Amino acid sequence: MRSFLEFAVKSLVDHPEEVEISERETAEAIEVTIKVSKEDLGKVIGKNGRVIKAIRTVVRNIYGSSKKRILISVA
Repeated sequence: MRSFLEFAVKSLVDHPEEVEISERETAEAIEVTIKVSKEDLGKVIGKNGRVIKAIRTVVRNIYGSSKKRILISVA
């Protein structure tokens, strides 16, 4: 999951060297936090949240076979 997210997010932003992805797994969910520079935040979120929603949908479809929820947030 991490490699896909890195590829997708780094393809969107102007400063790919500042992209950081951290994962935390709990008993119920996998929590992923994507950190980007302030200038690139809008590109990752998109208008009305469309880009991040699309990323979440793709990740859930690829990795949805696991029993845990996948939560993705952008910081």
